[in-house]
Amino acid sequence: MTQAALALEPRTETEDLCERVRTVARTRLAPATDAIDTGELYPADILRSFAAEGAFASHMPQNGSADLRPAIAAMSVIGETCGATAFMTWCQDTLAWYIGNSQNTALQAQWLKPVASGAQLGGTGLSNPMKSFFGIETLKLKGRKVDGGYVVKGALPWVSNLAPGHLFGTIFEREDAPGEKVMFLADCGDPNITLQPCPPFLAMDGTGTYAVQIRNAFVPDRLILAENAMPFVKRIRAGFVLLQAGMGLGVMRDCIAIMKELRPMLGHVNCFLDQQPEDFERLLVEAEREVMTLAATPYDPSPAFWERVIKIRLQLGEASVATAHAAMLHAGARGYLKSHRAQRRLREAYFVAIVTPATKQLRKMLADGAQ
Repeated sequence: MTQAALALEPRTETEDLCERVRTVARTRLAPATDAIDTGELYPADILRSFAAEGAFASHMPQNGSADLRPAIAAMSVIGETCGATAFMTWCQDTLAWYIGNSQNTALQAQWLKPVASGAQLGGTGLSNPMKSFFGIETLKLKGRKVDGGYVVKGALPWVSNLAPGHLFGTIFEREDAPGEKVMFLADCGDPNITLQPCPPFLAMDGTGTYAVQIRNAFVPDRLILAENAMPFVKRIRAGFVLLQAGMGLGVMRDCIAIMKELRPMLGHVNCFLDQQPEDFERLLVEAEREVMTLAATPYDPSPAFWERVIKIRLQLGEASVATAHAAMLHAGARGYLKSHRAQRRLREAYFVAIVTPATKQLRKMLADGAQ
């Protein structure tokens, strides 16, 4: 097909979404990346600008099915500019994913549109529950049934994309019915829910990450995502993990771009490095193909599908670090300057590898049989 013919091909909805997101990333996000990285800025207004272009709504379930590909593609575009904002995008997307999959019609009626549109921001508090399900930690929140809802207490050490008035989804175990787990929306506007700043991180301090204290907070029935959390988690877990791919794909793509940008100046010596940008381009294409194949059918219940999800997530964490490491070597002393984005990309890439489910957890899950 000729270039002229290709130019006449209609663009897909995903391509249009990505182009709109790219415009916001270029004009609003790029100038703010350093402030987000150092924690000077939590970019609520920028997140809402992405929301206005549809970045948080494309993956909502319809008629019992869902397609995560547009959301992952849009997140990867954001990740090309800022890994921290791609992470916050994942937090927002995942919150919308929880609500979109809930059978609580009152909860959906109140929160689905505000969250998917970015009018209501929030995150996900499933790091501790996800670890607890695989024997890494114990579940930190406890609750008991009362008239009209539950009373919940406990503490979570890391929850992101939060601020006063934001929401996040998480899970508690019932004290009055040991072994039973309930998933709910926590409202950070509740006076019994306190956000405590975390110590400074290696990177991405502007992600609205807090330790959360819950002191006998009343959670009404209208905020219950699932009375029986475990079947619900099994339904949403592939989406939870696959959506993270947008972070890794975006970081990898920009690291490849860094290596290519350096060729006019350093190509005469960088050619002696074992790994070249073309090596990572092939890795990126293969990983993206697998991600998008799986993202088209996130409700596939088969063990083989879940195992593929775990494997590609593991691959992306490791590939992100490898690509960012190579970008640093290609940049040399330039990349060691705080003003060069190569060093930020390396720090962001490590986050892709350690955010739940982290590399070591993914390896444990595979060793345990990927149940």
